[in-house]
Formats: sequence, C-alpha cells, structure tokens
Amino acid sequence: MIIQAGMNFNLRISILDPDKDAPCKSIADVFQVGSLMDFDTVYLFGKKVDLLTIEIEHVNVEALERLEKEGVKVFPQPHIIKTIQDKGLQKLFYQQNKIPTSTFRLIDLKSELLKHTDFFPFFQKMRKGGYDGKGVQRISSENDFTKAFEQPSVLEKQVDILKELAVIVARNENGETKSFPTVELDFHPEANLVEFLFSPAEVSLEIEKRAEEIAMHVAQSLQIVGLLAVEMFLTKSGEVLVNEIAPRVHNSGHHTIEGNVTSQFEQHLRAILNLPLGSTEIKTPAVMVNLLGEAGFDGIAKYAGLDEALKVDGVAVHLYGKKFTRPFRKMGHVTITDTRLETAKEKAKFVKHTLKVIA
Repeated sequence: MIIQAGMNFNLRISILDPDKDAPCKSIADVFQVGSLMDFDTVYLFGKKVDLLTIEIEHVNVEALERLEKEGVKVFPQPHIIKTIQDKGLQKLFYQQNKIPTSTFRLIDLKSELLKHTDFFPFFQKMRKGGYDGKGVQRISSENDFTKAFEQPSVLEKQVDILKELAVIVARNENGETKSFPTVELDFHPEANLVEFLFSPAEVSLEIEKRAEEIAMHVAQSLQIVGLLAVEMFLTKSGEVLVNEIAPRVHNSGHHTIEGNVTSQFEQHLRAILNLPLGSTEIKTPAVMVNLLGEAGFDGIAKYAGLDEALKVDGVAVHLYGKKFTRPFRKMGHVTITDTRLETAKEKAKFVKHTLKVIA
C-alpha cells in the first residue's frame, strides 16, 4: 500500500523483505530477500538507496544508525525505533515526558514476579519481540506464574477500559505536524487483534480533543519524522492513557484510503520526503474490518463470500496477496463507507459474517 501511494509521486522503491513471496514483490522496482535483523544485510541494502523507511519496527537498528551517520536519510530516526522496540524504554519515555500511561513496573527475570504480588491484576509484556497481542500475558494471581514469560518484561497495571482509541500523527523535517481524527478499535476476544475500526470514534469532543493533544505531544516529544500511531485506552473514569506507539503506517489507519482526504500511506511519504502534509479531514464515516484467517484452516488461501460482500454499496476490499492462510493471520482488510456510521457498522457486520478466508 505504501508502494501504491508512491507510484503517484514517481518514486523508485526498493524493498528488503525476509519472505521470498512477499505481496509487494510484484510491484516493487527492486525486491531483495533478506533478514531485517542481520546487520550486513540491512546496511548493504541501505547503501543503495537515498532514503530508507520501515514497515515494521523489528529491524537491525545498529545498521540504521551507521547508515544515518554516513549520510543516508533514515526515517523514522533509528534512535526512535530503538526506543519503540523496547516496551520498557517506551514506558520510561512516557514517564519522563509527562505522557499519561498506566502504572508500570520493570522486571528482568520471571522469578521477580514474586516481589509484585501486591500489583495484581497486571499484564506482563515482553520488553522486546512482541506484536499483535503476542508477548502479552494477563497475570491475576500466583497461579498464573506458570504461563509467565522468562524474558525481561513490563508489568502494566490493569485498568478499567471503556474503549480503545488510536490517533495517527504525521511530522515532516520542517516540523509540520498533523493528526488524523481519533478512531475507535474493537478487538477480537481470542486473537487480541483489531476486528473492527470505527471512524470517527464515538466519543465526546472533549475526549477526541484530549486524545489528539496527547498523540501530538508524543510525536513532538520524539521529534519523529514520518508517521506515528498512538494507541490509547479510554478508562471508565474518563482518563485517556497511552498504551503503545508504532513508528510507521498502522492497522489503525488503513481506513484512510477511502475514508479521508489523504491516506496514511501518502501522508507517510509526504512526511519522510519533507513535502507539505495533506489534509487529514474525514470524507465519509468508515468502518474497517480486518480479514483474519479462519480458525481450523491452514494452507493456500481461498476467499469465500467475496461476491456477496462486493454487492454491498460502499465496500472496498483490500487483499494482501499472502499465499498461505493460518488461523487469525491478517490476510487483508475491508473498508465500508457510508453517510451514516451506524449504517456502515451494519454493513460491516454483514461483511464480517460473509467474507471468510479459508484453505
């Protein structure tokens, strides 16, 4: 989707990806298979380009730092990626910059959990390597210690969540900064992945303003160049707390292709190329549905119910071109637009129950 947006700017885009069958392979100008965590692979790839950006933060930062020192533009900046790779450093950053977040503690070993029984219930999050709900475990009593992680972790106090919100912010080298309107996220109870996204979020103007102010403060504190997704909790007492951040295009912004004046993908390119940022205004209410691999299916992907889904007005299907499906793997998304959010929600429920990824 970044490449699709880049075509309009006449960009020559090279891709480094560990998957020889990556969906972008057929539309990239240059496609190279290689590990994103290998120093030499990332460094040598970066020496061939004028500007380097990421689609996932699990990448060798030392290679990015060396490239930056040698004059290659790397956005987002490597030191920011390094902070975001470590959930412990993320939490300390929030604390140091007076960014509201849930109470937390840091541990290095699983055995240290015994010192924190006064903190129940909490979520143990591995400091490094977790994503999409992986590397997160709820701990409500000592009985849960058997499923706890051995790795260095953040212990995050459980809060009473009313809604989960997200705001995407873009910032260019000139310091111009714009945020997309606040969206609301609804998570799959089993997979811990976003199942539905609602734009705009159904919250008060006060809460929307607060969420966008916090997201802007995070981006400005980081001095990031590029896109930053800020995921937040709205608590039952009305607090807005930062959960996690991602320095890249993000699942909470996929709806912007159809729903907003400028898509997040175009905005990211504008930001890293130091171009004027585009309007983030909502064109139409939108609901996004993540297409996840159905439970019990593992193999070459097939899409059941596609014809029926496409008969619905306002439905835009985005299939990612992944050859193989497995339970809860992200295989695509559907954005449903309508003049009324409630109508879009009804259509989204139909799409969710009709369009299935099987094998």
